[in-house]
Amino acid sequence: MNNNQVILDAELFRRQDASSRRRFLSHTAQALLGVSAVPLAAPILHAAQNKPQGKAKTRGKSRAGDGAGGKAKSVIYLFMSGAMSQLDTLDPKPGRDVQGETKAIGTALPGVKLSQHMPQLAKRLKQAAVVRSLGQETGAHGPARYFMRTSYKEIASTRHPALGAWGQEILGKHNPELPGSVVIGGGGGHPGAGFLPAKHSPVPVGNAKAGLQNTKPPSYLSDAQFNKRMSLSSKFDRSFRNRYKHRDVNAYTQLYDEAIKLLKSSELKAFDISEEKENVREKYGDNAFGQGCLLAKRLVESQVRFVEVVSGGWDNHRDIFTTIPDKASELDQALSALMDDLQAKGLLDSTLIVVATEFGRTPKINQNAGRDHHPGVFSGLFAGGGIRGGQVYGASDEDALAVKDDLVSVEDFNATIAYAMGLPTEKEFFSPDRRPFKVSHDGTPLKSLFG
Repeated sequence: MNNNQVILDAELFRRQDASSRRRFLSHTAQALLGVSAVPLAAPILHAAQNKPQGKAKTRGKSRAGDGAGGKAKSVIYLFMSGAMSQLDTLDPKPGRDVQGETKAIGTALPGVKLSQHMPQLAKRLKQAAVVRSLGQETGAHGPARYFMRTSYKEIASTRHPALGAWGQEILGKHNPELPGSVVIGGGGGHPGAGFLPAKHSPVPVGNAKAGLQNTKPPSYLSDAQFNKRMSLSSKFDRSFRNRYKHRDVNAYTQLYDEAIKLLKSSELKAFDISEEKENVREKYGDNAFGQGCLLAKRLVESQVRFVEVVSGGWDNHRDIFTTIPDKASELDQALSALMDDLQAKGLLDSTLIVVATEFGRTPKINQNAGRDHHPGVFSGLFAGGGIRGGQVYGASDEDALAVKDDLVSVEDFNATIAYAMGLPTEKEFFSPDRRPFKVSHDGTPLKSLFG
């Protein structure tokens, strides 16, 4: 490319819409470097498109966390995508017609029952706190997922940060060589960094068994050749960046800085679950979610602050009593193995495990032998990270149709995670366009859950 071409391309870039600009950036990088962008490109650029210019600022002198309620240096956020049925997992109603074919079993907590499909968790319930009174108003998957991850309703003018991005922005990284946050098994539609710097977006790993892909320079380039290309690219880009100070260009520069740091890191082995013994891999379950939880454990061992593992397939509009046994059993096995391993390694107290979903499902069985969307009441779970185990917080009514005691909003649930991480839940932060936001909106942490 000559200088005239650069100026022409830049002018075209300025006039393009968001999706065209992303294509332009990707094409330019491949042409310059001879490599394809690593998997984190898409969400980081997506976040950048929605990020106003400037830098988020906080009201107050300190940017350090002031919510030191818990001990969570890391969070493993297990998201049941599709809306997990409360009746068939964490909040069964034995003896009621709404329970259907799913039976309830006793647990380590006297008088507390779980679904028959969760026998391993039932034995470990003294290490966990079940929340049975979550409720919200949004019954559509996309908006509800966004709400659960950000504490804000989705709007056109602002993209809000997920908790992993807030953690990295306020508290920084534990391990400078690895990403601050990772999402495993389904990052599509993830809000990422929102209006925070693009580098805070989670690195997506589609398949835990495959690990992080495209982490090696192409075989036809030696290390010296690769470094030379990077040096030339930086020199070439300097005038371009100075002339066209567009947020997408800056985001792409951040993307490549982070990607190349990762390419050269000796810490990449954290993403390789093949280094685990076969019996350990089997313990988590030979399925995508189980292996994702194993990868999450490895990443936390390497001090990644926030890891989300997505389990799909919970949208049980039909044949729920045929499909729920496998889904609930996968969660039961992987969650129990994760709790055991973190406990054995002395990491459970400093790692908060969260089980979340976008909303619940109807007590009434529909004509297709399934349960439909029901945001009125649903369940979640906390373990580790300073949480006092052996608790059930809140209650649904006799048919799990509505909250009976101690309503927990999505904002409250997320404020509890933030509080465990040591994030400030009351402090206001300003987006680049000077709008005030809080980490968990107006949520109040469930401080009684902490020991």
